[in-house]
Amino acid sequence: MDYRRLGASGLKVPALSFGAGTFGGSGPLFGAWGNSDAREARRLVDICLEAGVNLFDTADVYSNGASEEVLGEAIKGRRDAVLISTKTSLPMGDGPGDYGSSRSRLIKSVDAALKRLGTDYIDLLQLHAFDAGTPIEEVLSTLDELVRAGKLRYVGVSNFSGWQVMKSLAEADRHGYPRYVAHQVYYSLVGRDYEWELMPLGLDQGVGALVWSPLGWGRLTGKIRRGQPLPEKSRLHDTASFGPPVEDEHLHRVMDALDAVAQETGKTVPQIAINWLIQRPTVSSVIIGARNEEQLRQNLGAVGWSLTPEQVKKLDAASDVTAPYPYFPYRRQEGFARLNPPVV
Repeated sequence: MDYRRLGASGLKVPALSFGAGTFGGSGPLFGAWGNSDAREARRLVDICLEAGVNLFDTADVYSNGASEEVLGEAIKGRRDAVLISTKTSLPMGDGPGDYGSSRSRLIKSVDAALKRLGTDYIDLLQLHAFDAGTPIEEVLSTLDELVRAGKLRYVGVSNFSGWQVMKSLAEADRHGYPRYVAHQVYYSLVGRDYEWELMPLGLDQGVGALVWSPLGWGRLTGKIRRGQPLPEKSRLHDTASFGPPVEDEHLHRVMDALDAVAQETGKTVPQIAINWLIQRPTVSSVIIGARNEEQLRQNLGAVGWSLTPEQVKKLDAASDVTAPYPYFPYRRQEGFARLNPPVV
């Protein structure tokens, strides 16, 4: 397993990490992902550690805390061998104090997560969404207190816009608070919006990407084909509305390129899609999920080899889309491009 620095921090993380959203799954979204109990989860953790995957990502909102509880059971007795990443800020109830990143909510949420995980510290806490109702200084000063108390080692964010990340980093620098070193983002061959603004920001500011849904919300499994109906057992029947949309023609164009590269390499479509991500700038780790041992072992096959430059170009061309304003002039017009050469 390849290990990389998480952004500009000193923390080393594996190129692949494990997403525990399938642990204890319940409800229309997480139940469709998977529902591994503690015994099954421990087996998946065993396989991950054997392969060098020691970073496990979860969130308080995953099955209303059940994911953290099951992960805590699965790593019991080997806390020092793993890195735990969890998230908070999204609603955990209907009360006014059950969501957001206020001082009271963060302190309460971290203590609750520590209890569910059965540990006294979290390696990486990420704010799951930007809280526009809480002053950034309040958020950062609270995170600073939690780091100084030893409850958190590093902090990051998830699903933030560029200005939200940059303003937070500026405030952190101004007051000497911990900087965000990670941004957990959606990024895939059928969803490359991350590249327009957040990737250049990550390069400039030392913020590493932890990639969620690298298979485009389950669309790049190799089971969806042009002219064929969605497979009967696909979880997209129940979960498509929760995730990022993808136009059918764009998906099929990417799948054609993936199929071509699969024939050249002998690798599976998911392995190719994940390997492409591992080679992208700022990507510190790609989060893979699995409902069972077979899925996990297949996804682990995405490392230990590399796509050729020609294969990368083929996938790049098939997945390329017109950038939104104000980014498209920098790609289309020579004068703009000279001022800001692309990072990919």
